[in-house]
Amino acid sequence: MNTIALVGAQWGDEGKGKVIDILAETADYVVRATGGSNAGHTVVSGNKTYKLHLIPSGILYPHTKNIIGNGVVVDPKVLLEEMDTLAAQGVSLKNLVIDLRAHVVMPYHKELDELAEKAKGDNAIGTTKRGIGPCYADKSDRIGIRMIDFIQPEVFAQKLKTVLELKNAIITKVYGGKALDYNEIYSEYLEYAKRLAPITTDTGAELYAAIKSGKRVVFEGAQGTLLDLDSGTYPFVTSSHPITGGFCAGAGVGPTAIKECLGIAKSYTTRVGAGPFPTELDDEVGKHLLNVGHEFGTTTGRARRCGWLDAVILRLAVRINGLTSLAINKLDTLSGIKKLKIATHYILNGKKLTDFPADISILKDCTPVYKEYDGWDEDLSACKSFSELPVNAQKYIEAIEKLTDCPVSMIGVGADRHQMINK
Repeated sequence: MNTIALVGAQWGDEGKGKVIDILAETADYVVRATGGSNAGHTVVSGNKTYKLHLIPSGILYPHTKNIIGNGVVVDPKVLLEEMDTLAAQGVSLKNLVIDLRAHVVMPYHKELDELAEKAKGDNAIGTTKRGIGPCYADKSDRIGIRMIDFIQPEVFAQKLKTVLELKNAIITKVYGGKALDYNEIYSEYLEYAKRLAPITTDTGAELYAAIKSGKRVVFEGAQGTLLDLDSGTYPFVTSSHPITGGFCAGAGVGPTAIKECLGIAKSYTTRVGAGPFPTELDDEVGKHLLNVGHEFGTTTGRARRCGWLDAVILRLAVRINGLTSLAINKLDTLSGIKKLKIATHYILNGKKLTDFPADISILKDCTPVYKEYDGWDEDLSACKSFSELPVNAQKYIEAIEKLTDCPVSMIGVGADRHQMINK
């Protein structure tokens, strides 16, 4: 199979960057198709750590073409800062391109994101305040600024003037904020546009031709299934579709172009921000997962909420994404925990729920039902094969396969890209 999509099978932060990095080494193209600078991947290679937000993980390989697709919302300032940081680390950017149809995150998007969250008070969603939601809202409202507009000074000037008048009215009259200055924004962002213009192109056409000719393409997921705008824990979700279907709309290819889909999950569950979390742990085990797993966001630095592995969530991910296999990361984090648990289903008012409910308001009343497994004390970091894992660790992986009806093809036993077992 020459095309494979990688998606988060939980709430994001599953360690997709490492898996993508492994597959990118032999890929001709790596494609990012959804989200914006609210997402992030950490890739550890040798003695270097790379923190990526908008740039696809294939950028670390000179032979790999990296595409930021039309479904991504691009913050030019953040992107250029990221490019400059990578260049300073000796990474070549000659194979990076951005689709002309991608929408641009502007200062008013970030300002409105912050003001809206503040106004919601206790009902805040917990966004990263990076302007992602407001940018996608403008896209749906058909008043967004696309890269093709952004790189044409006169078109950009006209569109910015029109939209900023509307946004300033909302900022000042609805939220009581301070109006943003047109001239300051235009002059600053015009310089960004000049730098980015040479790497903008019709990426969908190039990608289609590459797939037809048999090139190996990796579709890089951002965030996770439970953050999907339609299928996730709405309204505590992102503003795009970080699932397999999102690659089709966000990369400009049809569903038959994607032959395999690999779901990335941790050996436990985490999430950032507000919203229901049935298997969350507020005890010593939760603290163990947080500290041993270094559960702090790549983009925000926020501590993640931690809990037992939830098979109900994983089954949802298998169904929605059409997963052909799973990659289970951070199995090493579980070392030292005497008894491990996996939620097999929920109980609500005496009724058994095996599928994740559409109405998330009932999740607070759902009681997870766990199956318990014996843990292990051994350090897994040097294990190179499935047979080298402790017997209880093998049984834990086999339990995941049985509960999700999906094979596990990769197992992460450390942060480095080489600490990945092919099962």
